[in-house]
Amino acid sequence: MTTLGIKTVLHPVADLAAAKTVYAALLGLEPEIDSPYYVAFESEGQHIGLVPAGSPQSPATPVSYWHVGDIEAKIAELTAAGATVQQPAHDVGGGRLVATVTDVDGNVLGLVQDR
Repeated sequence: MTTLGIKTVLHPVADLAAAKTVYAALLGLEPEIDSPYYVAFESEGQHIGLVPAGSPQSPATPVSYWHVGDIEAKIAELTAAGATVQQPAHDVGGGRLVATVTDVDGNVLGLVQDR
């Protein structure tokens, strides 16, 4: 089963307001989502998210999310190939499912399925 490519990247940030200013300058646009717990930009088909470090949903390092048509099938393929589920598929709102697995070297791979 193929993926739809990497379309989402989440970055943990120590200071959300300061990071928002830097990413707005980098991307040349204002965030589409601007809340105390998540800031997101949409640029050229990419979703760039900023998550306060230390929050429950914050990754330890930037994580690229591969978009897939069937998240459970992709998790099964990846675990059969040697990956380990880090965070099982769960709904984060609006019917969007996300999960993370680690590859055999410990790299985190994010998965997203939009319903």
